[in-house]
Amino acid sequence: MTEHDHSKNALSEFVFEFRDVQKNKLVLSLSITAVVLVIELIGGILTNSIALFSDAGHMFTHAFALCIGLIALIIAKRPPCHHRTFGLYRAEILAAFVNGLFLLAIVGVIIYEAVLRMLHPENILGTEMLMVAFIGLAANIASIIILRGSHKHNLNIRGVFFHMIADAVSSVGIIAAALIILLTGWVFIDPLVSIGIAAIIVYWAWGILKESTRVLLEMAPKGLNIDIISDDLKKNFPEIKELYNAHIWSITPDILMFSAHVTLQTENISMKQEQIIQSLNKYLSEKYHIFDSTIQVTTGEDVGVCSPNVSQ
Repeated sequence: MTEHDHSKNALSEFVFEFRDVQKNKLVLSLSITAVVLVIELIGGILTNSIALFSDAGHMFTHAFALCIGLIALIIAKRPPCHHRTFGLYRAEILAAFVNGLFLLAIVGVIIYEAVLRMLHPENILGTEMLMVAFIGLAANIASIIILRGSHKHNLNIRGVFFHMIADAVSSVGIIAAALIILLTGWVFIDPLVSIGIAAIIVYWAWGILKESTRVLLEMAPKGLNIDIISDDLKKNFPEIKELYNAHIWSITPDILMFSAHVTLQTENISMKQEQIIQSLNKYLSEKYHIFDSTIQVTTGEDVGVCSPNVSQ
């Protein structure tokens, strides 16, 4: 087994261990979210606050996102086989995409209810609304702390993490609205805050949808393209005469793949091709964090299409 194979196996083990940690964090965050969801629903009923109802709806999307995230992590841990050669890592990306779509649907409901409340204002119990909002804020801060760090490496976790940040901001807005209602009695602030929460949700949902779509369409990772890598390899490996048929894509944001054909300089044909491939693989892994690279080395004579046999 080559050094590259050893490093790839080690990376595979790391990916699985990392997802175990993520699973534990998601379970803990889901437990907190479920408790606060029930509290906010009861609080919304008792206080007659549409803002609390909208935040409870947002909490429900968090619970939904967490459940999908957990299922995706479990599916993604299933090993590759003869008909799933890349495994099921893409389940996490599908989960992120579904969560983004679900968030947009929730936005429609929140805006609809907020407009109705503006047309038909009702009395709101500001003190109770304030207490429930503080509970929601504390739960969101706890979930943010739990998921912090993991969101940098996993789009699925990032979707959930942004859910939590958006809801923490909305909780702050609800606290502000409750204080205004207590001090001034102006109940219109309640649906206005709901619309503001909806705007935040749209912002995060759009970002998740864009990034998950890039992965599903096998586009180059954000901030990287094949020209950058090709020019870099030619600059740092003088043995390369030409690099073509190059592709880079993502299985997930933390699992990058690369493939290319490389033509060697004439004076380097006698060099061991295995040595060149190992050097290229190591460079791509260390600099660009590419999980797996497939490089076919050719000589000038190898390039081209074989001519058909001609009868003499």
